[in-house]
Amino acid sequence: MDDTICAISTAMGVGGISIIRISGDHAIPLVDKIFVGKDLTECASHTINYGHIVFEGQTIDEVLVSIMRAPRTYTAEDVVEINLHGGIATTNKVLEILLRIGCRLAEPGEFTKRAFLNGRIDLVKAEAVGEIINADNENARNLSINSLTGKLSDLIRSLKSRIVEIEAKIEVNVDYPEYEDIEDMTNEKVIDELVSVRDDVCKMLDESKTGKMITDGIRVALIGRPNVGKSSILNALLEEEKAIVTNIAGTTRDIVEGEMLLSGVKLKFIDTAGIRKTDDVVESIGVTKSLAQIEEADLVILVLSNSEELSDDEKEILTRLEDKKHIVFVNKNDLTRKMNISSKDVVYGNTVSIDGLDSLKEKIVEMFSIGDLPNRDFTYISNARQESLMKKVYEAIVRAIRGLGNSVPVDIVTLDLKDARILLGELLGEVYDDELIDTLFSNFCLGK
Repeated sequence: MDDTICAISTAMGVGGISIIRISGDHAIPLVDKIFVGKDLTECASHTINYGHIVFEGQTIDEVLVSIMRAPRTYTAEDVVEINLHGGIATTNKVLEILLRIGCRLAEPGEFTKRAFLNGRIDLVKAEAVGEIINADNENARNLSINSLTGKLSDLIRSLKSRIVEIEAKIEVNVDYPEYEDIEDMTNEKVIDELVSVRDDVCKMLDESKTGKMITDGIRVALIGRPNVGKSSILNALLEEEKAIVTNIAGTTRDIVEGEMLLSGVKLKFIDTAGIRKTDDVVESIGVTKSLAQIEEADLVILVLSNSEELSDDEKEILTRLEDKKHIVFVNKNDLTRKMNISSKDVVYGNTVSIDGLDSLKEKIVEMFSIGDLPNRDFTYISNARQESLMKKVYEAIVRAIRGLGNSVPVDIVTLDLKDARILLGELLGEVYDDELIDTLFSNFCLGK
């Protein structure tokens, strides 16, 4: 934290500009050593200054230098941003000079890590920075912005405040039972308040599924016998020749993946090997992988052939799918019908006239309630760390409610409430493990 760090903050390559960011107590005087134009140490905060980078008598580039003085900066330290002409050679040369005159190359995510450690942002907002950089669709961007602007943090703090208030009332009743003007916190009253908190936590956990869907997308596995048209469906949906298609059964022997956006949500399609009993070692491995996808996928599309009767293998797959989100796509409806199947989630179509694929997309939109996403506020838990901690909060509150229902002394219940409060603090980063923080920020890009 005492080092002055620097890194390239724009993508490497040819462009209009590139930016090198420097942060730390010596950021301004260090850059002033190689800047010719004006004395940067005398410049007002939040100003842009024209000049040149000059080192050992050689002019490196014509630049604009932004000066931002602590604490009103991204890291809450002095920050300098050098705006260079875009180009790999010039950018790397200026970075090399900065390292030679006393800066240290920043670790991935170190600027955001300093913003967190210096108290400018909490951990939820810090995670949102990484998420907004990686957002690849409008819904993911909206979700990240809501976290970045503090809406999710405010919800978590509100839950924590309610638990603290319940704890305080209990403590007053235990420590000062003789006072008549304080509210008598009976088990029933505490249970009522905790049930309200529990329900709000439960709602956040339920909505976290939507958050994960927005950030991670929906994993969709195309399952079926050989030669029913899974690869053709994949190619038609993606509108590209992603998978090899032939009339030879067993052409697809390994998993083929592709992505598309559907109403602003990413669908990750997995085309699998045809499921059948086989003595071919390679094909057998592919079949095993296909069956594994049934468990791993968020949605399974079972592809059947309209021109063939339902086989025993397909009946077995349908049984496995009973408790799984799935759609049955009866392909080749342009051929004579032999397939008889009754299910509410059946779509008929073919990949010759591209019939039924729009109906398939509409079924996915309906199944995952994608259509009403624009009307939501996008204040969701969106990653595994947050979800895991919130589940523990829920469990602690449930333990407290159960204990009160079993006439456990109310002061003992405060131990569970304390656990819930600490966990919410951990969510916000008020309590943290150094190794966890290092790992979290190491996933950020360099220069952020």
